[in-house]
Amino acid sequence: MPELPEVESVARALAGLITGRTIVRAELRRAKLAPDSPPQAFARRLKGQTINRIHRRGKHILLELSGGRTLIVHLRMSGRFLLLADEIQDPKFAHAVLYFADGMRLVFDDQRHFGLMKIVNTSELADAKELRKLAPEPFSDEFSVEYLMATSRSSKRSLKEFLLDQTKVTGLGNIYACEAMFLAGVHPGIRSHKLSKPRLARLHESIVATLAEAVAHSEKIEPDPENLEGGYFSGSGGGWLVYDREGEPCRTCGTSISRLKQGGRSTYFCKVCQKR
Repeated sequence: MPELPEVESVARALAGLITGRTIVRAELRRAKLAPDSPPQAFARRLKGQTINRIHRRGKHILLELSGGRTLIVHLRMSGRFLLLADEIQDPKFAHAVLYFADGMRLVFDDQRHFGLMKIVNTSELADAKELRKLAPEPFSDEFSVEYLMATSRSSKRSLKEFLLDQTKVTGLGNIYACEAMFLAGVHPGIRSHKLSKPRLARLHESIVATLAEAVAHSEKIEPDPENLEGGYFSGSGGGWLVYDREGEPCRTCGTSISRLKQGGRSTYFCKVCQKR
């Protein structure tokens, strides 16, 4: 599932390509993509709307429209956007299409059918159930060491499970959680409430640094209008530090990278560098 840097990459690419365009027609071809808006209502509410702004909240892409509405989009496992000319055929899993006046169209393609769209009033955006419980953005002042300490103290789950909870830490998924824990030198199995303030401070710094590096990398990539799918950043200089490297040597100490299952997900870590 895309994590914050990938979603940020898609949002920025979309912003550069379709901000200011007016939707002359909309189609919802798979009703379950937008369960709160039947296909006819979906088309009616988007028709004639100009896209004023595109940004991100957590892993959600937000298209703010001229009529006081916002289209919330979650890519989930395989969702992607494509900006296509009239002569280019739709992909096989085109579940929603926004048509623009110049003949271009924005297609949402989702092979695994897990994506989500929802139209809400912009004035009520913060109260949308998809957004209202999200933790502070990791690059914001609200996401401080003090916040992380207070939040972790109230949880007895493993650190990895704590970090994946979007109501506690927004934007982290399996990949960047593994990378951040390695950088901080903390074991993924430690109970989050047992972390000392110095270790939490290192973890906070590692989370921000890991995500910032990935976002900076995505800014260097020229977006492909025909496939606006955020690609995962594979680490500085030559791949991940621990993610998906089971059995390979740790880049710091040479110990073989280990893997364990937590909440149905694989966690990669170094037994020597990451102590409980």
